[in-house]
Amino acid sequence: MKNKINNILKKRPLILDGAIGTLLQKKGVSSRICIEKWCLDNPDIISQIHSDYSQAGADIIYTSTFGSNRIKLAQYGISDVISVNKKLAQLAKKSVSNGVMVAGDISSTGKLVKPFGAFEFEDAVNVFKEQVKGLLQGKVDLFVIETMMDIQEARAALLAVKELSDKFVIVTMTYDKNGRTLSGTDPVTALITLQSLGADAVGCNCSTGPRDMLKIISSLRPYSKVPLVAKPNAGLPSLVNGETVFNMNPSEFAFFSKKLVNSGASILGGCCGTTPLYIVQLRNAIIKLSPKRILKSLPCALSSARSNVVLNKKKTVLIVGERINPTGKKKMQQELLSGKLGLVRQFAREQENTGASLLDVNVGVAGIDEKEMMKSVILALSMNTDLPLVIDSSSAEVIENALRLYPGRALVNSVSGEKGKMKKLLPLIKKYGAMFILLPLTGKEIPLTFEKRKEIIKQIFNEARRIGFDKKNIIVDCLALAVSYHSHAAVLSLKTIEWCSKIFKANTIIGLSNISFGMPGRRMINAAFLRMAIEKGLTMAIADPMHKPLKSKIATEFLLDKDKGGLKLIKSYSKKPKDQVGKVTGYNPRQMVYESILNGDKENISFVVKNVLGLGIAPNVIIEDIMIPAIIKVGELFEERKYFLPQLIASAETMKKGVAVLRPYFKKGELQSKKKVSILMATVEGDIHDIGKKIVALMLENHGIKVIDLGKNISAKKIVREAKKYQPHIIGLSALMTTTMVNMEEVIKLVKKEGVRCKIMVGGAVLNERYAGSIGAEFAKDGVDAIRVVKRISKCNF
Repeated sequence: MKNKINNILKKRPLILDGAIGTLLQKKGVSSRICIEKWCLDNPDIISQIHSDYSQAGADIIYTSTFGSNRIKLAQYGISDVISVNKKLAQLAKKSVSNGVMVAGDISSTGKLVKPFGAFEFEDAVNVFKEQVKGLLQGKVDLFVIETMMDIQEARAALLAVKELSDKFVIVTMTYDKNGRTLSGTDPVTALITLQSLGADAVGCNCSTGPRDMLKIISSLRPYSKVPLVAKPNAGLPSLVNGETVFNMNPSEFAFFSKKLVNSGASILGGCCGTTPLYIVQLRNAIIKLSPKRILKSLPCALSSARSNVVLNKKKTVLIVGERINPTGKKKMQQELLSGKLGLVRQFAREQENTGASLLDVNVGVAGIDEKEMMKSVILALSMNTDLPLVIDSSSAEVIENALRLYPGRALVNSVSGEKGKMKKLLPLIKKYGAMFILLPLTGKEIPLTFEKRKEIIKQIFNEARRIGFDKKNIIVDCLALAVSYHSHAAVLSLKTIEWCSKIFKANTIIGLSNISFGMPGRRMINAAFLRMAIEKGLTMAIADPMHKPLKSKIATEFLLDKDKGGLKLIKSYSKKPKDQVGKVTGYNPRQMVYESILNGDKENISFVVKNVLGLGIAPNVIIEDIMIPAIIKVGELFEERKYFLPQLIASAETMKKGVAVLRPYFKKGELQSKKKVSILMATVEGDIHDIGKKIVALMLENHGIKVIDLGKNISAKKIVREAKKYQPHIIGLSALMTTTMVNMEEVIKLVKKEGVRCKIMVGGAVLNERYAGSIGAEFAKDGVDAIRVVKRISKCNF
């Protein structure tokens, strides 16, 4: 089937189907029920929809299994996940003919996966594997993982498919108006991560219409080795006579679809609001267009959950921060052995702020469980820094565990020429789509001639190429050795860098501080060597970004072996004062509380809050003068797109933990009585998603607002009944899907009918201000905006 798909794509774009949920809604199907069960109970109707899309010209139709995972089906008391998926896949297969392919449809569980939430990564993989097994039994032709808002959950689903099947896999994310997923991933970063992990096609669906999707597809094209997918909504939704209506007709949709193909998309269909007529016009508009060319190999690029680094030889050399390494750092060793990560977080922030492009992560300490500690550090840094990580370990087990969990495309440090090591490491690095540093060693002996280094580099690369690597996805370590031991070491490294750059055509890296080991004036020597290495074509250097370059002609002569024994250098340096090491000038406990919340440091917040209490500062002053200003600053950083959802959650949870330390110092109920405004929150009936609502509730609570959270899938009657009981100032309603957001209007009508006197605020990924206005509600786009809206409509200063 992969060959069939790829052969079509060589000639023309591939056509996907359109919406299922909004079509069922038009046929009177309630959003309050389990759609998958309804489809099994009404097979003729869902079969007709599949058939209509097939007749409209779709090459691929999706099974109606969007929410057929264990987590979502359990909300309706359904436990036989495999059977549900199998039967719905069989229904789809029977509904189509003429070579139309059926894609097993997988979407979100509705939970945030670690490190961004509490759901364990392996648990997520297993949930998706269960669904994959059912779809495979139903004989699907390929898989589609769609409407993903969390890159880590998308990775879990992709691994679940790849570990059970070799079928073609499409992965599409959904992005907000700012071009980010819920967890802060931009489209290019998602592409780099997913295509390297084995997705056969990557793109976006839902949230927006084809006009706004053009920018996303255009941004992806320069980095895409796989076909790009676009499955937009039929424009933007609004409420007309109690029905959700999208503002783009089929002909306009088809017009923009042509532009999407010209921008780089080669697999296209429709999402919410589209019908078979949209697919007919889409096909007619693009069927004769030729897909744009894609890259022949993966780009030389790395990614974290929220950013990416593309290696381009024309750019300045990249610095890999070296400080997260316990070697020679007694305090860091002690922290790691006790399970604390304060210094790890601190070093990550400092190196990111001083210009590092990547962070090397090494946690090897005698007596430590390196596998578990590496896991903890990966989870912490995925929240704490935007920089991609370099996994630095000599253990294949530690590396595999880290690569499996890491929500991006990592660089492995390193793979040497020992056959046993290559046999273990290269396949697992390939499986998880990582890049690796090629270390030209074949044992304990270090090659001290240029010819021997070339030989080993070629040997390791040939083995890597055999299982699918190319030169774009390796970085050659050019072995910077101590010139104090080998006077010719710098010259040898420079020669290796030049050969790799100009002849072998591979990117290069050096451990910069190695070159000056055992000598005075190390920063000066390192800086001189770095300048010479850059001139030879160096790509990256493992170094401390906090040390600024120094210039010295004497250091250059020493490195080029023109100062025999380094006599001039030693004589020169002995006349100069030693490098000054920065000293801590003061300790401010109040600032530590502020910084802990700002940085989401849950580990230390209790300790620093107790320290401030010990100074005699009143608990209410700590909250009002330190904590609330800190969380307000977090909100500002979120608005400026300097912080994203993971940092927002971490900071909010840190503040919540800090407040818990202070709670015993208040009289019973005193903290609640200080809250001047209350809000009753619920996800509307039929919608079992509540990630966004929980985040909004957490932010509101941290700003002194009393929150009554009813949960998800809550009926209008229950919301009104609880509103009468609690008498909140505001009712907050959430919905994630276009099929359930219509239930918000029902709640608002019942609120008015029952005479409940309070304001209504609504939010959710599919909503906008225009839609909120049409149902008589205030719109909040996120947790930070919700604070502003609550403040305005309650007319209360808090």
